[in-house]
Amino acid sequence: MTAAVPAPPAGDFALRTQGLVKHYGSQPALQGLDLAVPRGVVYGFLGPNGAGKTTLMRLLVGLIRPDAGKIEILGRPYTWRQRDRLYDVGALVESPVFYDYLSGRDNLRALAASGARVPASRIDEVLTLVGLAERGRDKAGRYSLGMKQRLGIAAALLSDPQLLLLDEPANGLDPGGIVAMRETLRHLTRQGKTVFVSSHILPEVQQLADVVGIVNGGRLVREGNLGDLLDEGGHVRVRVQEPELQPALAALGPLGAPLAARPAETPGLSWIDVRIHPTRAAEVNYTLALAGIYASAVEPGSDLESIFLSLTATAPAPAASSHGWGERG
Repeated sequence: MTAAVPAPPAGDFALRTQGLVKHYGSQPALQGLDLAVPRGVVYGFLGPNGAGKTTLMRLLVGLIRPDAGKIEILGRPYTWRQRDRLYDVGALVESPVFYDYLSGRDNLRALAASGARVPASRIDEVLTLVGLAERGRDKAGRYSLGMKQRLGIAAALLSDPQLLLLDEPANGLDPGGIVAMRETLRHLTRQGKTVFVSSHILPEVQQLADVVGIVNGGRLVREGNLGDLLDEGGHVRVRVQEPELQPALAALGPLGAPLAARPAETPGLSWIDVRIHPTRAAEVNYTLALAGIYASAVEPGSDLESIFLSLTATAPAPAASSHGWGERG
């Protein structure tokens, strides 16, 4: 868990959205989204599939236009017409695309020529930063998925941005590569930069982020310092037989704690997350026993996954493994 991050002074935000709305036809993607991303932190942006995460990322880099609402980037209002404002922003949105017939280094040179002026030495710096210094002369068409992902992050870092927007940055990276990426992003925040990460890999976000925002149905359902959320989100998780699920929920109701149920890994069993301090695990177990229900497992603790699931009422996110920047396969 990362150290607590003090609340920033009023107005000291790298990114803010107010009442952000976006529809695709009659289908709402964002419904009044309000975010406040402090400067100098890693901000983890979380939500189930279809919650609006990628829509927000595309709005932030001007690929699509909002229907309503405001965006502030690095303390100043931003609209899709102000593309020059993105010179201080680096972004990796969706899967990176490169010229296969060019080397990794030449792809970066082409990108550097299309934006803010970048010193020639910067290309070698970012290739080294993402572990591609020895493969920079290879054609991008020969790169694996993980190498292309690393090249995409290098491209996002070209202009030495103050704000870095990353959509699923761990895609294609092996566990060693994920650790290296984490260290690189922490290094950037120590330099005062801000990193905004949209990801579905909850254990990785828990290790990486200082602040998290959880979105569901296009609306922000929780935002705050990760350490505070984990402290508040203490829980007791109990596993029961599927036929006993509803009786167990009814028995635990008088405890007055929020309850969330989801299928266990083993067919025929279910987990119940009880939003109660872990020191009351024995009380939870005793309450079930009085009702003639005997849990096959009781696990007190606090983790981002259980908080996420309780707020979004969705199925568990896919598990992922968490220097050199490696990749899977």
